[in-house]
Amino acid sequence: METQNISIKISKYTSLEELSKEERLLIEAAREIAGKAYAPYSRFQVGAALLLENGEVVSGSNQENAAYPSGLCAERVALFWAGTHYPDTPIKAMAIAALKNGEPVARIAAPCGACRQVISESTHRNNTPFSLLLVGKNEVLKVANANDLLPLSFGPQDL
Repeated sequence: METQNISIKISKYTSLEELSKEERLLIEAAREIAGKAYAPYSRFQVGAALLLENGEVVSGSNQENAAYPSGLCAERVALFWAGTHYPDTPIKAMAIAALKNGEPVARIAAPCGACRQVISESTHRNNTPFSLLLVGKNEVLKVANANDLLPLSFGPQDL
């Protein structure tokens, strides 16, 4: 038997000033769109903003539905919209921010399993890994390669 370790490199920032101007603008877009989420049941509003290689910023918010689980997470809303409107444009970075009852959440909101799968597929779509910024009230965690959130993933190479 052989044992292997899987590790992920995450950088922690306690001040937005430590990030690039581009990253700060992306975080602002994620926070702004989170405020527009349709979350009447959970009151947990999530916003995701993508920076595309062409400079466009695409955003999406979670959309709940009384017929749970018919809603959709912010990450998938943004990624599917980008894939539809910019199918050949790689993603450069993604920021995810959340609000609870209109206030920034203390801890970062990490993507659910389904979103991690879609994020992984999105890195394969244009063969371009992208960074992921997970935004909390007083900290930002940066994952250099978003695909690292789903080790041992199932993707196009497995078909």
